[in-house]
Amino acid sequence: MRDPRVMVAVPRERRPAMAALWGLAARLTKLLLDAREPLIGQIKLAWWRDMAAMIANDPAALPKGEPLLAELQASWSGQGGLDALVDAAEAMLLAESDADRFAASESFGAHLFALSGGTEVGGKRWGLVWGAGVVEAEPEARARLADARNSATPARRDFSGSRALLMLDRWAGLIASHGGERRLRSEGLLLLRIGLFGR
Repeated sequence: MRDPRVMVAVPRERRPAMAALWGLAARLTKLLLDAREPLIGQIKLAWWRDMAAMIANDPAALPKGEPLLAELQASWSGQGGLDALVDAAEAMLLAESDADRFAASESFGAHLFALSGGTEVGGKRWGLVWGAGVVEAEPEARARLADARNSATPARRDFSGSRALLMLDRWAGLIASHGGERRLRSEGLLLLRIGLFGR
């Protein structure tokens, strides 16, 4: 979402909220990638869960000095739902089986897209590609990409009119179709086409 080619498709008044939300998603993803001990990861995720609760219920009590928290406070004060994203990240951290990682990947994408104004259905394929980037073992990453490749393409109505979310889903589908291999030219052309024509 924070890619300029996608952000330009977000209505101007929504851009700060989307930048903050996807900044949180990026922070949670980095936390998962950096976690060497699940317990330490859980402690950090618990802190973010507490911050999500404060944003929803008592934004004035948020600690100062954290730029991302300031962004979230400015655009998400009084709104709930951010904790669901933290819960999905924790499910990925603690997943012990391929089925658990599949479910956690879908859940992360589903919640992120729903918070972004789409539907949970619209975010599941994106979530599977996200999951491929989070798991450490190559066979598991390939499994998530295969899951994304074989999943049904969400209908346009699943993005509630958000061209940016449509772009992200179709981008994820293209990456999955190439087994994770990045083809920057074709990806750029895809984003340009959807950005200009909406399909």
